[in-house]
Amino acid sequence: MSFSIRPQVLAACLAAALSLPACQTTPGMQVREETAPRALDEVIAIREDGLIANYYPAMRADAPGPAILMFGGSEGGLSEGVARDAEALRGEGFSVLHLSFYRYEGQEQNLELVPLERFDRALYWLLSSAEVDAGRVGIFGTSKGAEAALIMASRRGEIDAVVAISPSNVAWAGINWAFDGRVPEASWSVDGEPYPALPYGDFDYETGLYSLYANGLQAVEAHEEAVVAVEGSDAPMLLICGGSDALWPSCPMAEAINTRAEAKDGPEVTVLFYPEAGHGAGGLPSERLDPETADDLLDWGGTRASNRGAQQDSWPKIVAFLKDTL
Repeated sequence: MSFSIRPQVLAACLAAALSLPACQTTPGMQVREETAPRALDEVIAIREDGLIANYYPAMRADAPGPAILMFGGSEGGLSEGVARDAEALRGEGFSVLHLSFYRYEGQEQNLELVPLERFDRALYWLLSSAEVDAGRVGIFGTSKGAEAALIMASRRGEIDAVVAISPSNVAWAGINWAFDGRVPEASWSVDGEPYPALPYGDFDYETGLYSLYANGLQAVEAHEEAVVAVEGSDAPMLLICGGSDALWPSCPMAEAINTRAEAKDGPEVTVLFYPEAGHGAGGLPSERLDPETADDLLDWGGTRASNRGAQQDSWPKIVAFLKDTL
């Protein structure tokens, strides 16, 4: 049974499934001083007009090195999970710019009409950094951040590699966290105008939030403009997805990205598929797993054990991919 869901019900469903606290600060932040020797754990807080980010510079070397523009998903802000991943990648030799694309103080509090120029600004900042080889810059996003990363790769030839965890092959309607009853705007904007977006589909109580996306995809042929034109990028792409994703159909969407890239002579796409994992199939794995909760089912799909297993397998492959391409 399905029906058209009321906007306020949609907002409540999204809030329950997606809401995570945005981390506004990172311990150890320092003011940027180009002339000061850099410590191994230095994190530079960037709070400029149009750019809210934390920078994890790789140790200075004789020559500029590879870099990654990184951001999370619908939680927004500067989340602790992404910070962990950024620190781990810094340890592998990459300079990492962790961007807040919305939901930080002074930014939009709804994931609606977020300017893609904000990602452009972050990319340009990274390209101009002394530690960065402008010919070796990747982009790394998760969930809604993966959606943004793929859009950015289709728009910006400066991007040389893409990692997208739980990705989307389309730009979706946004998330109205205000719960004020109105239908959400598009997620993204360009030059102040809405970026083409695929509307949510009908809500089905049996499959919950997942149905909004799965049913929305049934209308994708009528909204071809919302499909991400991955063929516009030359950057190799690594996609990670869980077959038990209960938030959105990330594996069918990952396969759609791969199919489009092959059909339109686009970039090389690799899909890491984990049948038992959910929306949390990627990212740096946690240090330990509590045996008492290992088999607990998670709201976003899979169990703690299956998600961590996917992370343990995929993380070294992510690092190897980035080292190989950058």
